[in-house]
Amino acid sequence: MHGGNYRVPNGMPLSKKYAPGTPDIRIARFQTGASNSDYEVNIRLISKEKCQIRDNALEAARVSANKKMNKFVPETSYKLSVKLYPHTVISENRMLATAGADRLQEGMRRAYGKPMGLAARVNIGTVMYEISTYERFTADAKRALKTASSKLPQPTSISIVPIQAKNPSEKLA
Repeated sequence: MHGGNYRVPNGMPLSKKYAPGTPDIRIARFQTGASNSDYEVNIRLISKEKCQIRDNALEAARVSANKKMNKFVPETSYKLSVKLYPHTVISENRMLATAGADRLQEGMRRAYGKPMGLAARVNIGTVMYEISTYERFTADAKRALKTASSKLPQPTSISIVPIQAKNPSEKLA
């Protein structure tokens, strides 16, 4: 199977609900780190292109970002969130490529294929990953998301969004 065949989303997506034998999702955790309420900034990894991302690529990007953050930042000082969920089922119609295979194959007849993976469909401007942290760790979070973007099949951008205080008395303290 070649990953480039499944990068561009064509046709209507098939959701997990209707496909028998769909493999399990490969993302181990959708949130890592500590959930503190006093974080100052959100650093977001945003898609610049419409595409389809496989669940193993999402997991690889999450693992690489988490490793990079653990290297420079204490684990109690950030929260990494995966904002995508792979719903789309990818199926593959395997063809035999051995001598005498012409008598065993059906060609394009009944070419649905077997479910072999899951993917998330992403539009332009979709937030894929988000790191909530303190302002002093912004450069480290940007570096971690840059590393994660190298594992993904489309161009991305990083944006920094300040978190507003929930009530006016928090700002003064």
